[in-house]
Amino acid sequence: MTEPNPADYGPISLIIPVYNEVENVDDLHGEITRALDDTGIEYEVILVNDGSTDGTTQALDQLHADDPRFKVVHFIHNYGQTAAMAAGIKHASYDVLISMDADLQNDPKDIPRLLPLLDDYDLICGWRKKREDNWIVRKIPSKCANWLISRTTGVVLHDYGCTLKVYRREYVDDIELYGQMHRFIPIYVTWAGARMIEVPVNHRARTKGSSKYGLSRTFRVVLDLMTTVFLRDFYTNPLYFFGYYGFAAIAVGILFAAWAVLLKFTDGTWIHKNPMIHISALAVMLGVNSLFFGLLAEVMIRMNFEIQQKAPYRVRQVRGIEAKTPLIGASQTSHELPPVRKLG
Repeated sequence: MTEPNPADYGPISLIIPVYNEVENVDDLHGEITRALDDTGIEYEVILVNDGSTDGTTQALDQLHADDPRFKVVHFIHNYGQTAAMAAGIKHASYDVLISMDADLQNDPKDIPRLLPLLDDYDLICGWRKKREDNWIVRKIPSKCANWLISRTTGVVLHDYGCTLKVYRREYVDDIELYGQMHRFIPIYVTWAGARMIEVPVNHRARTKGSSKYGLSRTFRVVLDLMTTVFLRDFYTNPLYFFGYYGFAAIAVGILFAAWAVLLKFTDGTWIHKNPMIHISALAVMLGVNSLFFGLLAEVMIRMNFEIQQKAPYRVRQVRGIEAKTPLIGASQTSHELPPVRKLG
């Protein structure tokens, strides 16, 4: 059986967020070129400078001058890794996108090994199975986050935080990224119908520079996870979310009011002096406000779809008719695609 040639899966765009990594810029260039040049893969590297303040800006400009395949996007200040990923995707030229970190903990030699998996999958996620990081600061919070995200979303991965991933562009082009949403790209891509696989990759200890991550990031991830789940379940019908809680609050208010009336007849407690009636009024007010918020959200969603002429659905293939919306996976071959593979 003939070994797959990684060059057949190019050209590729390698997207790398960079923040205060001046000590690693030259080594990063060396490792990428050594890993890819001999394979025959046509590639470009999009280096997104996320407002670095340590000389990285000058180092990246010099790198681009020496090797034009390494292209640079400079942010005016630090926006975060998610914004850097979004800018990298937007400025990439090719249909196969690969993301990785600039700190050399991801190994560029894994890229030629991952590319042939595009024959069967649309998203290949790296898994740092043997992770070279501090247990307390990095490993334990990461394991907890991976478990929570997998259980909450139904998209099971061992390692959501591994930046090394391979994407088909058509699945990520219209994903709006903000907050810490870059780690949730596999969720959005899977919901869009992509076929996903998780593959163990090499992970190395950081030897230069300092880590930009801490425990505080965990709380931001949890908040963004809540947003992601809300968008999954209620994006097209937000009134359902607000309506559930609105009616529940009104029901609680009615129960407390009934309790206050019951106490009036059984114990002679004056209704206007009973704290239950105040709780009842507050609950009903909260419920009514929730319903109004839901209606307002419904109007905004309708405006979003109508003004942008967006459809509230995604189509993979059509038979015997002309497609009226962009097809997901249209650049792939026309054979019927298998269902999404959920891991675990």
